[in-house]
Amino acid sequence: MIPVNEPLLGDRELEYASECIRTGWISSAGRFIEEFEQKWAAYCGMKHGIAVSNGTVALQTAVACLDLKPGFQVIMPTFTIISCALAVIYNGGIPVLVDSDPRTWCMDVSQVEEKISDSTRAIMPVHMYGHPVDMDPLRELAGRHKLLIIEDAAEAHGAEYLTGRGKGTSRWSRCGGMGDLGCFSFYANKLITTGEGGMVLTDNPVLAGKARSHRNLCFRQEKRFYHTELGNNYRLTNLQAALGLAQMERIDEIIRKKRWIGKAYSERLRDIPGVQLPVEEAWARQIYWMYGMVLDKSTRMDALLFAEKLKAKGVETRPFFLGMHEQPAFHKIGLFRNEKHPVAERIARQGLYLPSGLTLTETQITQVSEAVRKVLS
Repeated sequence: MIPVNEPLLGDRELEYASECIRTGWISSAGRFIEEFEQKWAAYCGMKHGIAVSNGTVALQTAVACLDLKPGFQVIMPTFTIISCALAVIYNGGIPVLVDSDPRTWCMDVSQVEEKISDSTRAIMPVHMYGHPVDMDPLRELAGRHKLLIIEDAAEAHGAEYLTGRGKGTSRWSRCGGMGDLGCFSFYANKLITTGEGGMVLTDNPVLAGKARSHRNLCFRQEKRFYHTELGNNYRLTNLQAALGLAQMERIDEIIRKKRWIGKAYSERLRDIPGVQLPVEEAWARQIYWMYGMVLDKSTRMDALLFAEKLKAKGVETRPFFLGMHEQPAFHKIGLFRNEKHPVAERIARQGLYLPSGLTLTETQITQVSEAVRKVLS
C-alpha cells in the first residue's frame, strides 16, 4: 500500500532531539523553543512567534486574542477543518460561512463583503491544500471595515502570494505572514512537523503578549499563581521544537520536493477526462501540501467509491473536508441548519487527495497515476 503520507526525518532531527534528552530539556522550556519561534516567524515575515501544542489550539489562541464578546462574528470558509469553527465557538463567537472558489478550493473572497455586519470582528482565510487564498481583496475589506485577519496557514508552509498586484508595489509574501495573526500546524503530515505542534505569528506586540499569556495559563510574572484572566496550557515542548528547527534548515529542499510531486502528478494525470486537478494561479506559488482531485459527475463515481477502487490497487487516499454547514454537531446547537454552499458540497462528495508525502518516489507517483487512470478508464 502506498501511504497517503509519511514524515521524512533525518540525522539533524536525531541530533537535536538527543541533545534535549542528554541535557534534560524535554519540557516547555529550552533553547530550541525560542529559536524555532524566532526563525519560523522571520521566515514568514513576522516579528513574533508563539509556539503551541497543535494547530487547533493555535487557532483558539489567536481567536482568544480578539477578546470576542457573545454574538461577535468571524467570517470563514465552510470548506475547512472543524478546528476553525471550534476556535470561534470556544471563544464565545459565531462562525459565519462562505462557499469555496471552484478553482482553488479556498474561500470565495467575492462572498465575504455581503457577510460583514456590525457584529463582525475578523476574517479567517484558510489556505487550502497548499494554495493561497486571494488575500488582497480580503486585506482591503478588513482595512475598510476595521476587521482583523487570522490566517490559517496550517496547510501552506512556505506557499507564497503576490500582494499589491496592479499597484506598482507587488511583492511575494508567505502565507501566515499577511494577516494580523497567522496560525500553523506542525502535525506529522505537514511540511515542517514536530509530531504535534503549532504556532501563532503576529507583528503586533500586544497580540503577541496576549497569545503568550493565554498558552501558559495566564500566569502573571509578578505573582505566578494569581490569575486575573483565564488561559490554557497550550505549551510546545523543547523536544518537539528541536524537530521543527532541524527541518527548518532544509525548508527550501522540502518545498522543492513538494512542488516536484505536484507537477509530476499533473504531468501524468492532466489528460484524463472528467477530473479537476489542482491549479496554481498566476498570483500564487503553491506547495501542493496534498495533491487533490475532484471527479466530475460524468465519471459516474463519487470520492468514496473512487477511494475504495484505488485502495484495491494499493493506493491510500483521504477524503476532502465536509463543509461546516453540513456537520450534525453544529446543527445540534442551532448553527448553519438551512445553509447551502454548492461548491463546497460538490467537492466534499467528489474530492479526495492522493499520496503526497515527502518520502514519495517517482516510481510510486507513476504507480499511483496508473492506478487512477485504470480506475477511471
